[in-house]
Amino acid sequence: MPEKGAMTVSQAGRKGGRKTKATHGHEFYVAIGREGGNTTKVRYGPEFYEQIGRKGGNKVRALVAQAKRAEAQRRR
Repeated sequence: MPEKGAMTVSQAGRKGGRKTKATHGHEFYVAIGREGGNTTKVRYGPEFYEQIGRKGGNKVRALVAQAKRAEAQRRR
């Protein structure tokens, strides 16, 4: 019997994910993603996706600006 704590949580999750992928395939993930998306749309409405899309866009925009500032400082 393997000793307790021989596998990290991360390793166990990765192992489980690989097993699920091997057992069910890509289509399984497509189906559960679609089901989750539809449930979210029913629960929160389509406007929710607009809001989170804007937040994601703002985050990316902020990260790009930060990277540009860091690059400009590095060049000085």
